[in-house]
Amino acid sequence: MNSHSSIELANRLNAGCHCISLDRAGLEAELERVNPGFHDEVMAGRPHLFSDSVAFVSAEHVRRMARLVAAVERVVALPAYREHVLAYAPEIARHPTAARGVFLGYDFHLGDSGPQLIEINTNAGGGLLNAVLARAQKACCGDVEALLPGDLGGDTPEHLFLEMFLAEWRAFGPGVGAGDTPIQVAIVDEAPLTQYLHPEFVLFQRLFEHAGIKAVICDPQELAFRDGALWHGATRIDLVYNRLTDFALEAPASAALRTAYMADAAVVTPHPRAHALYADKRNLVALCDDALLAAWGVDAETRATLAAKIPRTELVAPEHADDLWTRRKQLFFKPAAGYGSKAAYRGDKITKRVFDEVLAGNYIAQALVPPSSRTLHVDAAPVELKLDLRNYVYAGHVQLIAARLWQGQTTNFRTPGGGFASVLTVPSIEEAA
Repeated sequence: MNSHSSIELANRLNAGCHCISLDRAGLEAELERVNPGFHDEVMAGRPHLFSDSVAFVSAEHVRRMARLVAAVERVVALPAYREHVLAYAPEIARHPTAARGVFLGYDFHLGDSGPQLIEINTNAGGGLLNAVLARAQKACCGDVEALLPGDLGGDTPEHLFLEMFLAEWRAFGPGVGAGDTPIQVAIVDEAPLTQYLHPEFVLFQRLFEHAGIKAVICDPQELAFRDGALWHGATRIDLVYNRLTDFALEAPASAALRTAYMADAAVVTPHPRAHALYADKRNLVALCDDALLAAWGVDAETRATLAAKIPRTELVAPEHADDLWTRRKQLFFKPAAGYGSKAAYRGDKITKRVFDEVLAGNYIAQALVPPSSRTLHVDAAPVELKLDLRNYVYAGHVQLIAARLWQGQTTNFRTPGGGFASVLTVPSIEEAA
């Protein structure tokens, strides 16, 4: 089986393997290890969080995604690139920090020409939930049994994720980052108990606590900055795992966190600078501009990788309204600072009223790359679900790949049979041997 035939086999499995591979009893056991009753807490109101089956991806496509990640990292490291993107970023993004920023999420669609990068996110959720999900898979047939992840390459995502946070801490060196581990971590999001992925906050709290690190889940308004430090009540916070979508920490509720970040009084990760360097959708415009990349000294191989794997992206400007409207069916419109498919629109579905709002907003237009599909049986009937792939990345290293399955215009967790799905890699014949 060469790389081409492994791609074909992955496609056939996605279309023809309708088996249920998720061991629901095993998943319940994994979640109950956190707290008695935690499984019911997770599933209450989240019936479509986890898909009953897996998604298949060829090893060649996995390698292509990793090459794109590496190419982006090479460009982001360039002073010219940083100067370019920080020029339109919020002022807070110019504050230097030793932390890289945890959980970059590189999201791909599998287009006709292979994986296409749709966007990069800086607080990509679901990593720890997918680690639990991967351990709850069972072999549903011989083909799947050969692909099950086993020990996940000799390491566990949980260990990789914990080491990532420790690396962020140690990067600060003397001062805030003194010592091998932080003493107290805050997992911060707005009204965390109401967040759809709140169960993952609990999983991270347990991960930290098992490593001997105290952790609290809180709203940013529960934090205070005093005496040169960040506090949660009477407890000094050393490191903040930031799950806020207030990427520039501009909201009044984020005031204490913003002050602590600017004072280097606590490690904040991910942070406004990481969002500006990676996740602002306008950055994709630069990453698609071959002439600009060449002027920055980007080598031909890196430019070719970016050109082949990032759909053409352009700024939405009122003076180009007629042209954009004419081409709208081939475009996807996204707000520059958007996340979670909010206020994002497929051009073939957009109305003139919404298009006028897009023109007045801060938007990019990206060449439309439809997602690939995964066919499953739902209530005994075959259902075709859309599929995208999220690469969880730290320091240029892909830690875990997960799929999301859904129906509708944008990714969601409301589709029967859909949700997070573990990814099984289909090897080439050489790798299989």
